[in-house]
Amino acid sequence: MCHTLLSKPVFRELPRYILFAHMLCNDSVQLMLSMLLYVLGMNLQMIPKALCALFLLFVTTTFNNAPLNLAVMSLERYVAICFPLRHSEIVNQKSAGISIGLIWVFSSINLGIDVIYSLMVSPVSFKDSMYCSRQMIIISPWQIDKFQGFNYLFFVTVTAVLIFSYINVVVAARSASSQKDSAKKAHKTILLHLGQLVLCVNSFVFGTIETALAKTGSSRLFMDLSYMNFLFVLLLPRCLSPLIYGLRDDAVRPLFLYYVRCGYQKVKPSGTIH
Repeated sequence: MCHTLLSKPVFRELPRYILFAHMLCNDSVQLMLSMLLYVLGMNLQMIPKALCALFLLFVTTTFNNAPLNLAVMSLERYVAICFPLRHSEIVNQKSAGISIGLIWVFSSINLGIDVIYSLMVSPVSFKDSMYCSRQMIIISPWQIDKFQGFNYLFFVTVTAVLIFSYINVVVAARSASSQKDSAKKAHKTILLHLGQLVLCVNSFVFGTIETALAKTGSSRLFMDLSYMNFLFVLLLPRCLSPLIYGLRDDAVRPLFLYYVRCGYQKVKPSGTIH
C-alpha cells in the first residue's frame, strides 16, 4: 500500500492521500513498536528506562495519532462537499502538513508530561534497567487520572467531529442535486471513519483483558491467551483499518491490486481522483 501511494505523483500532492499515507505510516510504526515491546515483555527482557521511555512515547503518540488523523480526514471531506469552491484554498499541501504537525504535537502531550515529570523527580532512575511498561513511568496517582482524561478527551472530540461532518455532508447531499454522487461517497467515507474509530477504541480494552488473563493461574495458559489478545485486539484492527480504506478508494484500489499481482495483469482504473 505504501508503494502504491508513492508510485504516482498525484498521491503525493493531494491532501486526501497525504493524510491517508500519514495514517498508513503511523499505524505501521505503531504496530512495529507495539510488537517489539510485546516481544520484550514476553521474554522478560530488561532495557534502560531512558530507552523504554522513548519507545513508550512513540507508541502512545502514534496510538493517539490514529483518531486525530481520522478527524482531519473527515473534515477534509466535509470541506470538499460543503465548500467545493474553496476546497483547494482551504485544503492544500501546506494545510495538510500543518495538520499532521499539530496531530503529533497534541498526541505527544499526554505521555510527554509523564516523561518530563519523571525526569524532574528521579532523573537518576533513567539509567537503570527495567521491564518496559507504561506503569514504570507513573510515579504519582494524578498521572493515571490525567492519562485517562486525555484519552477520553481525544475520542470524544474525534467522535463529535465525525458526527458533525457526517450530518453536514448528508444535509449537503439532500440540498445540492448536482453533487449527490460525491456527497454520497463522502458520507460513506465518514461512516467508514466511524468504523475505524471503533477499531481504535478496541485497543483500549487490551490492558483490561490482559489484567483479567493474569488471574488465570497458569503461566502457559496466560501466555497463549495473551498472544491471542495481542493478535486480535491490538494487532488485527490496526492492519485492517488502512487496508479497508485503501481498497475502498477507486483510485488506489486498481494500482494496489496491480502491484499485489506483481504487474501480471493490468487493472483498469475504476474512478477519477479528485
